[in-house]
Amino acid sequence: MKRVFSSFNRIAVYHAKNLIEAEGIRTEMRNEFLVSAMGELPPAECQAELWVVDDADAARAFAILRRPPPSGPDWTCARCGEVSGPQFTQCWKCGADR
Repeated sequence: MKRVFSSFNRIAVYHAKNLIEAEGIRTEMRNEFLVSAMGELPPAECQAELWVVDDADAARAFAILRRPPPSGPDWTCARCGEVSGPQFTQCWKCGADR
């Protein structure tokens, strides 16, 4: 297993986990709740960490995390007319695909 991401912000680690797992790579989180022990433990030991289960997937996971966010114009749902940003592939209002 290889560590591919760490942060004191668990939300950032969960976001990285979601991005990587959406591409079919299995991950494991470690130290998820240690941030609450900071002060009793050294800060460097308290970051939540994201590890890939298979070492061979590490390079691909790093590449996924370095991708730029989607850009481009907003799009309008053909079913309900709701306007969404380019990063969304499904309408939040009615559930229709882009």
